[in-house]
Amino acid sequence: MIRRFIIGIDLGGTNLKCALLDNGLKIKAKNSFSTRSFNSKQKLLQGIADFITTFILDQGLKRSEILGVGIGLPGPVDTFKGIVHFLPNIPGWREVNVKKNLDLKTKLPVFIDNDAKLMCLAESSSGAAAGYSNVLCLTLGTGVGGGLIINNSLYRGKDNAAGEFGHVPINETGPLCGCGSKACLEAYIGNNAILKEAHKIFGPDISLEEISKMANNNDLLSVKFWRDVGKKLGLALSGVINLLNLDAVVIGGGVACAGRPLFESVKETILLRSMRVQAKRVRVFKAKLGTDAGVIGAGYLVKERLGK
Repeated sequence: MIRRFIIGIDLGGTNLKCALLDNGLKIKAKNSFSTRSFNSKQKLLQGIADFITTFILDQGLKRSEILGVGIGLPGPVDTFKGIVHFLPNIPGWREVNVKKNLDLKTKLPVFIDNDAKLMCLAESSSGAAAGYSNVLCLTLGTGVGGGLIINNSLYRGKDNAAGEFGHVPINETGPLCGCGSKACLEAYIGNNAILKEAHKIFGPDISLEEISKMANNNDLLSVKFWRDVGKKLGLALSGVINLLNLDAVVIGGGVACAGRPLFESVKETILLRSMRVQAKRVRVFKAKLGTDAGVIGAGYLVKERLGK
């Protein structure tokens, strides 16, 4: 009997994470590499193709044993045409046909989607929101990504552009966002924005990890800092909860490590600002699958496309 595996890839602004998944989407092996040295999209695409080939060989596998490759990318993607429209935090990527390029280079079926959508697939299928039907999943990092499950199916929208929660405007005017608009949620609670505010309060040498540790040790200033972030997030969530009557929200990414002060503030704000029926229904969870969510979600994408 031929063994069959899936390769799941999570491409970030500085690193690529790769996993070998069995047919049940259990991780059998992992690897990663830095993408910093690739100064053009063509060099990076070739680097990804070479990495996939090497990864397969390192696992002692044949190309015929790989069902397909799933890739999550941090920006708007046409998943059915395989085109990346642009990557807000990685310059130079506009209307790039990643699927066609990597299909040819790897001689494997390659499928791509937005990384937050893939995280949502994973967390709603086998993670924190398993068993819930209407779910918003968020990744809080350099960007603020989102994915929506509506009636147990990933909601993509007419142009596969749904779920861009980080680009919900929360003020009429405000700071410029990476997407080109102003006052988007991401411009307030993306890593860069939070760190800029942290440096004003705690000094230029502080890291968000340090503030999280301080907050979890009940440092009052750190607790207030994360509660303020949670309030902004909770306000944006309240509108979406009122609109969609969600039964679960999953929050992942580096910022989610802030822990109790952030999550308590989000929940309190939802209770205050959402309508009673919707607020009573929704549950807020920390993502369960951690840094593996993207590669596992990429595996779900491959199985979905191949009808497996």
